[in-house]
Amino acid sequence: MIHPSYVELMKVVNNDVEIGEEPVVNSRYSIVLAAAKRARQIIDGAEPLVSNPKCPKPLSIAVDELYQGKVKILTEDEDQN
Repeated sequence: MIHPSYVELMKVVNNDVEIGEEPVVNSRYSIVLAAAKRARQIIDGAEPLVSNPKCPKPLSIAVDELYQGKVKILTEDEDQN
């Protein structure tokens, strides 16, 4: 089993969403895209935002960053500003 699970990641990412607002992430696809994009940034030389990652692989680091709330997924409205 993958840890953290998609469900756990979605809860962390949507943690700051208030009742009645649309969640930032509402599908596994969105989580996968966000993790892949961050992993590509790490591969291209970005410094990991977590200290002492459990696994040295970029995708694992990206997932860990999402889970710890170090990386924020922007909505389309936030991304355009």
